[in-house]
Amino acid sequence: MEEWIMKPPCEIVVWYVIPSIRSKLAKELLKLGMKQKEISQLLDITQPAVSQYISDKRGHEINFSPEVEKYIQNMAKEMTTGELQPIDLIPRFCHVCKTVKTQEVLCQLHKEKVNIPSYCNICMGSQSDSSIFELHD
Repeated sequence: MEEWIMKPPCEIVVWYVIPSIRSKLAKELLKLGMKQKEISQLLDITQPAVSQYISDKRGHEINFSPEVEKYIQNMAKEMTTGELQPIDLIPRFCHVCKTVKTQEVLCQLHKEKVNIPSYCNICMGSQSDSSIFELHD
């Protein structure tokens, strides 16, 4: 019997996807002339975290598709112009996570970071199988 550790895909999102989004966003905001302190306030993270994201000490696990890269670049532009408020970041981050999931990046990361069977398709299978979430009386 093959031994593997149970780590749900959402844990991969927390440890790898969200930090990668923050890293890309911090770099884009820096390119647009923002200071690290301003970036930390906008993203509600510490200035040292911003520094780590910018220097690739943190959040460098994922190479996003050109579509996602452009989406994050647009997020940064909208943040610098004030069109995008901090509360608007939540659905934007969720959109990136969903996109990453549909591009099978999450599956690949899950298989690389956790010793799971190669035949696993839970990440992709969970997209459409809402029946597992039905509440029973």
